[in-house]
Amino acid sequence: MSNLNRWKSKCAAFMAVGITAGTVAPLVAPAPSFAQTNGFYDVSSNYWAAPFIQELAQRGVIAGFPDGSFRPDQPVTRSEFAAMIRKAFNKAQERQAINFVDVSSNYWAYSAIQEAYSTGFLSGYPGQVFRPTQNIPREQVLVSLANGLDYVASGNVQSTLGYYSDSSNISDYARSPIAAATEKQMVVNYPNIKFLSPKGTATRADVAAYIHQALVSTKSATAINSPYIVSTTPIVANVTIPEGTVLPVKYDKAEKIMVTKDETAPLTLTISQNVITDNGDLVIPAGSSVVGELKPAEGGSQFVAQKLITTNGKEYNISATSGIITKTETIKKGTSTKGIIKNTALGAGAAAAVAAVTGDRAVATEEVLGGAAIGAITGIFFNKKSVDLIVIQPDTDLEMTIGESFEVSYR
Repeated sequence: MSNLNRWKSKCAAFMAVGITAGTVAPLVAPAPSFAQTNGFYDVSSNYWAAPFIQELAQRGVIAGFPDGSFRPDQPVTRSEFAAMIRKAFNKAQERQAINFVDVSSNYWAYSAIQEAYSTGFLSGYPGQVFRPTQNIPREQVLVSLANGLDYVASGNVQSTLGYYSDSSNISDYARSPIAAATEKQMVVNYPNIKFLSPKGTATRADVAAYIHQALVSTKSATAINSPYIVSTTPIVANVTIPEGTVLPVKYDKAEKIMVTKDETAPLTLTISQNVITDNGDLVIPAGSSVVGELKPAEGGSQFVAQKLITTNGKEYNISATSGIITKTETIKKGTSTKGIIKNTALGAGAAAAVAAVTGDRAVATEEVLGGAAIGAITGIFFNKKSVDLIVIQPDTDLEMTIGESFEVSYR
């Protein structure tokens, strides 16, 4: 077990905090959200696939668009993937190229498709059809890379694929190659490392990550430390997260949260940046969940964390709290609810108060924190002309401080 006496920022993609001699050190300012990777304005330095994209862009395997964007979430077609394969790998021909009926000799990716076929990375469909403009599924990308690199699963295929929570969705033809790709640590799953989404369309970010890992497997590229790379290697180390550590969190479901001063509301937040040790070891990945409650506290509301669930499914009981939020907004009789509930998450009590005071019973049908049925408590606020609700801005109000040190495992 190693003691986390000192934390520091190792690179712009990571967040780090630290303590010295029992004194809480300030949060090290993370890289600004507009920090870019390799000149792509839409790939920030803390984007999950940024290091993979940067590496392949430097190699000339992938490129951006004329407007300076990379468009990481854009789907990849089979012809685009063939072009990336051609640039990434230098492999000898192992079979004779064929002429696909839907790929003319003057098609922009004709040569790349011919080469991807002849080197064993890609095949066509019955009737010598290639479908060059078809968006390529994630399982096809992994099968292509495993087959093209001649990888064969060495362990039990079913056992290896059992790692994935959605393994039953993997096509029969893809099971053995994906098991081989998994053994070679070529699979990168974001945001849930155990969710493969085999039939989901592969994005440009996905393909960049897969190809990079394939290059690593052939010792043609340097390994990247990412929490989203699938590995069946057991966890090998522990580290203590010390009391006083500040964890940055976010809440993506709403721009603000409203609760009454007296209610307790369940809430799950997300770790917004990677947390690393001073040695660069990643111990709490961005995207991990923090489960807890908003509770009354000294005339306001406070988030009290109960559990940390990392992206690889590990759970830890934690003691951590936000500051106490006391800012309020007065809801008056006759107020339009449109402006109140827009981009807002409501506690059950807050929803009941808004419904009763404004007379807009439709609020009672809105989704509230915890999914509570609020009809039964609306009567508490009946005949009230106004009510004061606590207003919480998640991005600034819910940053958490660890109240009691705890130990996490990592590999």
